[in-house]
Amino acid sequence: MKRKLQWFILIGLVSFSFIPSTVSAAETGGSMASRLGAVTLIPPLVAIALAFLTKNVVLSLFLGIFSGTIIAQYAGGANILTGIIFGFTDIIDYILNSLADPWNAGIILQVLVIGGLIALITSSGGARAIAEALAKKAKGPKSTQLITWTLGLLIFFDDYANALIVGPIMRPVSDKMKISRERLAFLIDATAAPIAGIALISTWIGYEVGLINDAYLSIGQEVNAYGVFLQTIPYRFYNILMLFFVVLTSMTLREFGPMKKAQERARDTHQLIAQGATLESEEEELEVVAKGTPSIWSALIPIGALILFSFIGFYTDGRQAILASDNTALIQTVQNAPFSFVTLRETFGASDASVVLFQAALIASIIALVMGVIKGHFSFGKGIDIWVSGMKTLMITGVILLLAWSLSGVMGELGTADYLVSLLSDTLPAFLLPTVIFLLGAVISFATGTSYGTMGILMPLAIPLATAMDPGNADFIVMSAGAVLTGAIFGDHSSPISDTTILSSMGAGSNLLDHVKTQLPYAIAIAVVSVLFGYLPTAFGMNVFIVLPIGFLAVIAVVFLLGKKVDTMQPEHTDK
Repeated sequence: MKRKLQWFILIGLVSFSFIPSTVSAAETGGSMASRLGAVTLIPPLVAIALAFLTKNVVLSLFLGIFSGTIIAQYAGGANILTGIIFGFTDIIDYILNSLADPWNAGIILQVLVIGGLIALITSSGGARAIAEALAKKAKGPKSTQLITWTLGLLIFFDDYANALIVGPIMRPVSDKMKISRERLAFLIDATAAPIAGIALISTWIGYEVGLINDAYLSIGQEVNAYGVFLQTIPYRFYNILMLFFVVLTSMTLREFGPMKKAQERARDTHQLIAQGATLESEEEELEVVAKGTPSIWSALIPIGALILFSFIGFYTDGRQAILASDNTALIQTVQNAPFSFVTLRETFGASDASVVLFQAALIASIIALVMGVIKGHFSFGKGIDIWVSGMKTLMITGVILLLAWSLSGVMGELGTADYLVSLLSDTLPAFLLPTVIFLLGAVISFATGTSYGTMGILMPLAIPLATAMDPGNADFIVMSAGAVLTGAIFGDHSSPISDTTILSSMGAGSNLLDHVKTQLPYAIAIAVVSVLFGYLPTAFGMNVFIVLPIGFLAVIAVVFLLGKKVDTMQPEHTDK
């Protein structure tokens, strides 16, 4: 291991020596990318490779950022020594800038407060009660996984909320059925961004619709951007097929690759996480201090409040943002029809999800605290201690998120994504464009850990390219737009430095890298099906509603050809 690490560091240092020294420190990421070329890929490669080599995510992300700041310094004219010195100090700037960003700060606060909320619910016995209630419905691994999938669909409005709510609720039931934590993390992750990205109303809508609108305006067309978004949904092959894949593998209990080994380990040794694996969040068994029989209402009411106040917050926050804008037509719509579908769609899209979810989690925490005190489960002071202890368990998750965002900032300065985009050939055949956009989006999103950033980079390129390659074919443009949105989600779903991946593994109580390792073959398999039985046939002119059923059949074939049934329970306890 040490020898591999030494060689990796040596290769990285040698790569630095080929960086042109004529690059100005003031250059943008785009111009930097044109000069640095493949060197801009070093930071994400360092972070990802070291994460798998060392099994230490924090150290790997830190060194990935460090390699990027050294490159930026050296590209600005510094020598190796001063580049290392000032590159180290630059790390602090990136971390501070990441934390100073209101969106990021809101996510950190949201994560911590939901950790405190979960602790209160657990300590009052509510989590145990709801787990026991679900266990009555969950008669075996099949029904447990299907219930998890259903809960994931119900928390459709935000991928972060999905990851943070579903995992803690289903973990006790999943553990009872001896389902590996890696499988639970996959179930959560596969119903987070894939469903939030295509939901008719969610925190993603405003961003996606805005990108589509701007891209069409760039080619001189004014369109109903939300209508175009709706048209892209049938072309979101990865999202749709992944949701189907989860149901199919849950019903058949068929697994393949590392996930099969994880499920067999859980079945044969009852080890829900791999031996020697560490968890990114401290998984402590919180003390249940409730007197008498725990009530499911101690969990349902706070969680229900979290969801209710999230919806209220999305509406009110988005409404304020719209009323403060200069979009006269939209303002009139909001004022004249405050609860119409259009208003709900626009307000949800315009809201600041990070702030809203933090506020909703805080209100839910207060409700859980007051309920615990009134029912005599704990004193007010004890409840505060429990809440703070719950936040502490997720502190390391906040650290990982900050480092992941900082790495993204470094790559933005170097122009990593711009370099990847520049690899797109000008002589590309038209029928390959949606596939190449999908794959390029996946690579950028995987390397940078952000689906939003990838969408923002590719959408302004994809729609003009599609228009130029196949003029007058509106479906081809819509398909290409769908490829951008879907490819970004595929890469983000697979990336070990994606915040949704991090939160999903944390919510499930799984080791992050084990989650990535077991999920990646599944994500790749569905991506391959999406290309071969999705984008290529539709690009040749086949109707998308004929292609989709073929895609479903292809997924069934993959599961039954590659998968083998792994029932984690004894026969007398399995579903019938």
